Amino acid sequence: MASSSLSGPADVDGKSEFRNKKPKPENRDESELLTVPDGWKEPAFSKEDNPRGLLEESSFATLFPKYREAYLKECWPLVQKALNEHHVNATLDLIEGSMTVCTTKKTFDPYIIIRARDLIKLLARSVSFEQAVRILQDDVACDIIKIGSLVRNKERFVKRRQRLIGPKGSTLKALELLTNCYIMVQGNTVSAIGPFSGLKETLMIKRELAKDSELRSQSWERFLPQFKHKNVNKRKEPKKKTVKKEYTPFPPPQPESQIDKELASGEYFLKASQKKRQKMEAIKAKQAEALSKRQEERNKAFIPPKEKPVVKPKQASTENKIDVAAIKEKVKKAKNKKLGALSAEEVKLKMEADEKKKKKKK
Repeated sequence: MASSSLSGPADVDGKSEFRNKKPKPENRDESELLTVPDGWKEPAFSKEDNPRGLLEESSFATLFPKYREAYLKECWPLVQKALNEHHVNATLDLIEGSMTVCTTKKTFDPYIIIRARDLIKLLARSVSFEQAVRILQDDVACDIIKIGSLVRNKERFVKRRQRLIGPKGSTLKALELLTNCYIMVQGNTVSAIGPFSGLKETLMIKRELAKDSELRSQSWERFLPQFKHKNVNKRKEPKKKTVKKEYTPFPPPQPESQIDKELASGEYFLKASQKKRQKMEAIKAKQAEALSKRQEERNKAFIPPKEKPVVKPKQASTENKIDVAAIKEKVKKAKNKKLGALSAEEVKLKMEADEKKKKKKK
């Protein structure tokens, strides 16, 4: 009995010690486990990895706007050809305005239907087929960011969207170079296609820091710019500003009542007939003023307007006088002279020349 009592607690202690002993992990840096080696690429998923295929068929559908109908009609054979390589069927319904993708019995990649869904979503958001078909690759991802609900004011939203594009698309081109992604701004969404790391990168400083192997595992907050957010509400000032009066401990004087005013003017002690007579006189005085104003307005129509002073014509200067007699003589000469006829002097000279020729012949 004694031996059994002594051995019991020893066994319990041994079991507890065995339970508390856990395999210690190797001393590895966490940064090494989180980082991906340079040049490493995940092997492609082949049919040998899933020879039996999928158990059930799955499908996705999405709507597209009316203005994309003509483009989708042209490029749809290319879409079907690209998806048929992965054994995925694609249908285009122009009546309902929808695109549908579904797996078949030959489909072996279980994730290809998600990539096909992203393909039709990008095509619906005005992305060209050449860029959208890249989503079928393993090392390419996409993201559709909704920006329409960020700002309530429509005019402010259009200005901010234009700021994202930049003058002649310079800002958008810079973002594409920094992130190695294709970015498409359309309507209320922004579509981005590229590597997983490129979808997260937004600053050139991060890319430069990533090149340094020593700084790769450190915090980059000290290198990144820090901006102070100032939420200042710009309230519109009212047109009429009320000036506050100075505070006084004494209350304002009590306004006079109608009886006080009558007592001050002496009307309180008048009889009813006298009060009535005063009221009638005041009414008549107002009526007389109104009549006089009305009569003045009527008389304005009969008042003649002020005439402008008569401007005398200026006397013609002697230098600018025209010689009428000389003009008449010129007109008479022009009438007597026929078109192409010789003058009187020319006729006399011609007659003399003809007489000389006759004398010589004789």
